[in-house]
Amino acid sequence: MAYETILYEVDGPVLTITLNRPDKLNAYTAVMGAELQQAFQRADADDDVRVVIVTGSGRGFCAGADISGGSGAFDTKAEGSVAFAAPNAPRQTGGGFVGAIFHCRKPSIAAINGAAVGVGATLTLPMDIRIAAEGAKIGFVFARRGLVPEAGSAWFLPQLVGLPTALKWCLTGSLLSAAEAQAGGLLAEVVPPDQLLARARELALLIAENTAPVSIALARQMLWKFAGEDSPDGALAIDGHLSMVLGAGPDVKEGVAAFLEKRPPKFPGKVSSDMPEAWTKLM
Repeated sequence: MAYETILYEVDGPVLTITLNRPDKLNAYTAVMGAELQQAFQRADADDDVRVVIVTGSGRGFCAGADISGGSGAFDTKAEGSVAFAAPNAPRQTGGGFVGAIFHCRKPSIAAINGAAVGVGATLTLPMDIRIAAEGAKIGFVFARRGLVPEAGSAWFLPQLVGLPTALKWCLTGSLLSAAEAQAGGLLAEVVPPDQLLARARELALLIAENTAPVSIALARQMLWKFAGEDSPDGALAIDGHLSMVLGAGPDVKEGVAAFLEKRPPKFPGKVSSDMPEAWTKLM
């Protein structure tokens, strides 16, 4: 499948999606959003893809929405709007790229190689791990453009960094250094620029080579779903059942055998066919 604004490259169990408008610092367009949705849905359906890395080409990650159309850049009725897509261009449906990332059964890693501003920052929030290069800048600048936090970020950001920090970042609209973003809890790691993609792939392979695909799909949804609840009751109502179902299955048998035999595991379970029925309660 050919894409206009992203690159889709699979190397072993790792898919790397690269935002690919380097002359515009990978500024977001409606086409990019639709292509991100398609890419994550494609990855979700591909059992050979275990982990997704998202990064940017050139010196930026994503400089936010493409406002080259001028003051009407956010007017959805204007042809120059960031939300405008030509009649034959791909379009987002349902939850768009946010829903596709969030509901993808494969874990995702944002490798932020430069400026990540506005939607360039919020598109990383449904991902599971964020790392950044030293010198990267991150900004939730919506109020400075007369907008509100979008792409579900009013939910995601407080989940990740807490309400006080999310309020400070969104109300000031300030640009954050990578170090500030890490101190606030948004970033898991900050690394030298020339080590960013290598480190992202190292993390991806740590997941792909040591964990069961079905377990990962369940674990990430359980953590996202239950982290914001007022009590552990919801988690307790399902985790025991899932443990029993998985415990009687081939993945757990393989995991225990591999541990006892001191060898890498070869989990047989596939997310395309082996998700337990209780999965639907998490979706």
